[in-house]
Amino acid sequence: MNEQIIKLFILAIPVACIAWTVTHEEVFREPREYFMSQSVSRKTILGRKFFYLFTCEYCFSHYVVLAMLFITNYHLLFLDWRGYLIAGFSLVWIANLYMSIFGRLRLGIRKERTVIKAMDDESAKKEDHIQT
Repeated sequence: MNEQIIKLFILAIPVACIAWTVTHEEVFREPREYFMSQSVSRKTILGRKFFYLFTCEYCFSHYVVLAMLFITNYHLLFLDWRGYLIAGFSLVWIANLYMSIFGRLRLGIRKERTVIKAMDDESAKKEDHIQT
């Protein structure tokens, strides 16, 4: 049981990494913008929802988890289909917890950079004012 829990927290790391990268990072910006436009402009609800899945980290993580379960044959608590179901939802939850933590961390870093830049700009203005 302890081994299963350790695997749960480890397997959630690549799930979170893949889901975050596809839905947030610059390397996938162009496809993501296309998917976003399609998720709004498609005429059918099925078409809109299909394209939306590639723009939402929570939604996309479900599909990454399905692939991860297939690749690793990971199950939790039970050896049959129930174990895969529990493992799947558990992996999604932990992965999204990781992504939330990462998102908050990045937001904090971005805020600190903004504050530091504002302080630097203010110092430069004071220096310019003193020199003139």
